[in-house]
Amino acid sequence: MIFTDTHTHLYSEAFNEDRGEAIQNAIDKGVERFFIPAIDSTYTASMLSLEDAYPDNVFLMMGLHPTHVKENYHVELLHIEEMLAQRKFYAVGEIGIDLFWDKTFLKEQQYAFKHQIQLAKKYKLPIVIHCRDAFDEVFEILEEEKGDDLYGIFHCFTGTLEQARLAISYNMKLGIGGVVTFKNGKIDKFLNEINLKHIVLETDAPYLAPTPFRGKRNESAYLINVAEKLADIYNKDVKEIAEITTKNSIDVFGV
Repeated sequence: MIFTDTHTHLYSEAFNEDRGEAIQNAIDKGVERFFIPAIDSTYTASMLSLEDAYPDNVFLMMGLHPTHVKENYHVELLHIEEMLAQRKFYAVGEIGIDLFWDKTFLKEQQYAFKHQIQLAKKYKLPIVIHCRDAFDEVFEILEEEKGDDLYGIFHCFTGTLEQARLAISYNMKLGIGGVVTFKNGKIDKFLNEINLKHIVLETDAPYLAPTPFRGKRNESAYLINVAEKLADIYNKDVKEIAEITTKNSIDVFGV
């Protein structure tokens, strides 16, 4: 029974004291595949080191996180272009629009999102979308860029059933993580109306730990708690959830 964490920041400073232990704990529980989203260029070296340490388990993405789109965004985008030209990545991510903290750089975020989608198309890669308080803005750009060459994952999906169906219409899988276990998470109320073929599992570690760990550091090992919740929602056993969602991750990432 192999689980795939399609979104985990294992290079984060939150794991500096026990990274190896946290990764081994996840592997021991059957979480053997870790897809690693980028944030900005300051994390590239630590991402590459993580891949060197776990070459059979770690798969890297490259991208500029929307909350890190600042005055120097052109320099960051150039770094992404250079990295994509140099070596293999499995997705362009995480990219998108985030208006929760700050709307100052909305235009720059929109430009960076669109530009990185076009880089993904150039390299025939999926995208991994970060969207917070920005569904309309994200869907506007997806509508402009839609086509057979646009596909990927809508990470940490927290929208409505209508928004879920719209995301799927743009060839996106829904990344489901700890929020599905929250009492006020809402998505558990309609998720069984979405075919499991559109779902992948994620933790977003060290963020958004599932119940009963909510408020603590999240870990990839806690993906099991998300899978158990999905087994309950879909009335399937956990083994089947693992098989289907891992297959879905292979369909997206090609590995």
